[in-house]
Amino acid sequence: MANVAVLNTNGEQVGTYELKDEIFAVDVNMHVMHLAVLQNLANKRQGTQSAKTRAEVRGGGKKPYRQKGTGRARQGSIRSPQWKGGGVVFAPKPRDYSFKLNKKVKRLALKSAFSQKVLDNKMIVLDELKLAEIKTKEMKKILDAIKVDSAFLVIGQDSDNVVLSARNIPSVKTAGVNAVNVYDLLKYDSFVVTKSALQAIEEVYI
Repeated sequence: MANVAVLNTNGEQVGTYELKDEIFAVDVNMHVMHLAVLQNLANKRQGTQSAKTRAEVRGGGKKPYRQKGTGRARQGSIRSPQWKGGGVVFAPKPRDYSFKLNKKVKRLALKSAFSQKVLDNKMIVLDELKLAEIKTKEMKKILDAIKVDSAFLVIGQDSDNVVLSARNIPSVKTAGVNAVNVYDLLKYDSFVVTKSALQAIEEVYI
């Protein structure tokens, strides 16, 4: 089992934490992580894009000019796709882009992402993270102390001040234990987690 240093908000080591191999030391499966990222991005798509086909564009009932004798190419409608203002060929229509992944695949993808962060030494465990007031400056101070610029920050309950203090920092995203996903783990450089949240993650995924 791997051990990771536990830091306080000043960046000082105050202990160590023994990680569970079943979650943080699995063989990294790139394929399932790729599937999980694809699913995350697909599920975010609104799918509301729409354009009209030639059957839906207004007008074009009359043949624009006679078939023969004009020297021009024959045309049946001014709403054909080749005309300005005509319909769109294979026009996009509203649709649902989301797709399903099996629960075991999603779990393996998460465990692979966790393990990759441990292998890259990009996982930071904080003893606790609490702020007395909503202050972005204080949040930035903590991140500087633990030497983190881009971070996916996973916190436990009763952390509203932390969430509100971090939301104005573009390179930081906060989430609860139940909202951890592969896309955010891979998108942000560091995975920062509180000790209580880490224990909760192990209870959920072990």
